[in-house]
Amino acid sequence: MPATPTASDQPAVSVIVPARNEEASLRNCLDSLVAQTNVAFEIIVINDHSTDRTGEIASSFSDKRVRVVEAGTLPPGWTGKNNAVIAGAKVARGEWLLFTDADTVHLPGSLARSIEEATRQHAALLSYSPRQVVKSFWEKAVMPVIFAELAASFRPSKVSDPNSPAAAANGQYLLIARDAYDAVGGHAAIAAKLLEDVALARAVKKSGRKLWFRFGGDAVRTRMYRTFAELREGWTKNLVLLFPSPNRLATLRVLEFILIVSSLATCITTARHGHFQPAVAAGLLGAILYAMFLTRIRRAHFSWDTALLALFGLPLFSYLLVRSKLSHNHGNVWWKGRRYPPGPGVTDPAVTAVVTGIADPPKLPDSTVQEQHGLSHAQS
Repeated sequence: MPATPTASDQPAVSVIVPARNEEASLRNCLDSLVAQTNVAFEIIVINDHSTDRTGEIASSFSDKRVRVVEAGTLPPGWTGKNNAVIAGAKVARGEWLLFTDADTVHLPGSLARSIEEATRQHAALLSYSPRQVVKSFWEKAVMPVIFAELAASFRPSKVSDPNSPAAAANGQYLLIARDAYDAVGGHAAIAAKLLEDVALARAVKKSGRKLWFRFGGDAVRTRMYRTFAELREGWTKNLVLLFPSPNRLATLRVLEFILIVSSLATCITTARHGHFQPAVAAGLLGAILYAMFLTRIRRAHFSWDTALLALFGLPLFSYLLVRSKLSHNHGNVWWKGRRYPPGPGVTDPAVTAVVTGIADPPKLPDSTVQEQHGLSHAQS
């Protein structure tokens, strides 16, 4: 641990930003962070062996509150993101630690407000699910479907309830008190886990401390993927680890798409042939199914125009889910030049605990355990 600073120069919060090949987004992220007000803070950017201009961009900030730290050599069995954030936590001086991704943009005043909210809620760990920025057709189709499923599986009301065993967090915005972080061993205790956000949240809740988790569109936004190739690689890495029954879920979403489309198509076809009674019945069925689908999508906080395109995301989601399972089964999962082995069977036991309500699932043998990344969607 670094020497304790004097009261006059100790920041209230240390913002830790792991960055691996993030030249497209890092400057906007840091611009939004250095503009924060009403709180003393430092920003620690960890350059995680980047091969682009990430390090140069981080070093270009003259603000004395911004420091650049190089991630150390990746130890065997550790994940890249955990190795990076551990390097930042080692030199952090704040009473609070904010772990946030390089593709986030923080709204004015959000840092001070988040600390005030955590204090008001008596939470040792506060996490926001950022507003998702989607621009391309692929993003608008797929992202609402995935986040609707996540919203159903990781309910903020349950996570924030001290009497519920459910625990979750979004690594894109994870604020934790330093004393709580140290008490549970920090990221060093979960260094081999790609699902580091959920694992850290579970450790905090098991320690008897409170979590506070909610949609944080009023505080932070992010654009996770900019190309279809990035989207496919990222969700191939994540999806099978987020949902306990990938085959069943993929089948249900394909069937939902088929029922909606076929009902509406039958309505149009039968009406054109003058069969109005079956046309009305088919149209009514299609309308009800589509309305139920839109209601589910809207709970994930996407705009109406994006939600309308999400119908085409149903088969795409199923494809990505199946691809994710097959890739993990064959040990062929890649993210930013790093290869990760398949998970345990394949679903992460930490996710199963959240979805099923099991407080502490049976521990698998160390030889088979390789928990994977979850809500944070791995930036390193």
